[in-house]
Amino acid sequence: MSEPQVFKKRPGVCVQGLGFVGAAMAIAVAQAKNPDGRPSFDVKGVDLPNKTGKARIRTLNRGRFPFPCSDPKLSAALEAGRKRKNLLCTDDPSVFSSADVVVVDVPFHLNADAERPKPDVDSFRGAIRQVARRVRPGTLVIIESTVPPGTCENIIFPELPSGVLLAHSYERVMPGKDYFDSIVNFWRVYAGHTPEAAGACEKFLSKVVNVKKFPLTRLSSLRASETAKILENSYRAVNIAFMEEWGRFAEKAGIDLFEVVSAIRKRPTHSNIRQPGFGVGGYCLTKDPLLASVGAAGLLGLKKSSFPFSAQAVGLNRRMPLVSVAKARELLGGRLRGKKILLLGVSYRQDVADTRFSPSEVFVKEAVKEGAKVICHDPFVGAWAEMGLRLKKKMPLPGGMDLIVFAVAHEPYAKLDVSKWLSGSRPAVLDANHVLSSAQTEAFRRAGCRIAAIGRGDLA
Repeated sequence: MSEPQVFKKRPGVCVQGLGFVGAAMAIAVAQAKNPDGRPSFDVKGVDLPNKTGKARIRTLNRGRFPFPCSDPKLSAALEAGRKRKNLLCTDDPSVFSSADVVVVDVPFHLNADAERPKPDVDSFRGAIRQVARRVRPGTLVIIESTVPPGTCENIIFPELPSGVLLAHSYERVMPGKDYFDSIVNFWRVYAGHTPEAAGACEKFLSKVVNVKKFPLTRLSSLRASETAKILENSYRAVNIAFMEEWGRFAEKAGIDLFEVVSAIRKRPTHSNIRQPGFGVGGYCLTKDPLLASVGAAGLLGLKKSSFPFSAQAVGLNRRMPLVSVAKARELLGGRLRGKKILLLGVSYRQDVADTRFSPSEVFVKEAVKEGAKVICHDPFVGAWAEMGLRLKKKMPLPGGMDLIVFAVAHEPYAKLDVSKWLSGSRPAVLDANHVLSSAQTEAFRRAGCRIAAIGRGDLA
């Protein structure tokens, strides 16, 4: 077990959970500075004493981020924290007893595949109890986890000892090239169980976030802050699902829907309209829209509340990769059996390594079920844990492939020299996620490749 570091002069902050959010949050908090340039906090990242937790702890303590990272700011901030010795990670929960602030970044799991979404309340409550057993009166506990409305009041607060200050301030972390800035240079919403808790949360966040450019937004209750995160992600999920039917129309009508969407986005009120694609993945949009009904019925006693748009959006988005399977089948003469497919991209988002709930998983399973052999590549993923696959770092050559599917808009794919890579081969090509540029598309066409795309019907 790792030895805890005793907090001395600076206020101590513990970040519970060192996943994609917590690891980055610990680094950002350690980077916070006082007006005199000295660090504002001594930071302790805390994870479980299991294989995964220990690996994350060991990696962070060596000055490396535990996930593939394309953001130089985050890497530099981690190295700076290690050199200053105000960032140390451990699996010893006793450090919560010496913390002035505890930031909770543990997941609230939900089985979204069930007929009725089933939350794993016990695991989340168990993580909260690890903190509650040790924190002192006066400690500020900030919940960054995405939770159903009513969780802070009905699950977390009853576990905390008297005198502990409880606040909710949901994360908006975006892994990728702006990973670090999505914490320190981005807007934050917060609320407190009491005015004192809200004030303490504001004071803490103001040292971590660039509030001069990105002012904080204070809401009137914990329940309102919890709801804000759920509604925020539900809006995005519904918007994506809505665009799918327009994608099918564009393909049949010979329209480039991406051209249409680009024109619409110039109108300020519609600048965030989404676009059709390969699918929706990641830990958030695949389940968060269902948390409203979980909170309403299970925590707030609102049995008659329903969220049909949110539920339908999750279902539509989950089935979205099957549209690409159908396109692949069409390109290959009506069947996949015996065909060899190269799938480029298995993470859920461009330039990140997160494969949780990746739409590529749905595609591969269905294609294999129909008799295809699928070879996968991703420049950011070496081991695809959910599928039990090891991926080669070098991009496979297209020779011998019947179909190439571009699933994720990773930067290396955007820079692909098509003619050189093809070397005379002529596989069919499916641009499933608006990955290819016009020049790359034309290069495939000139090479004699049959090509199709999701959301575009102008390629035939």
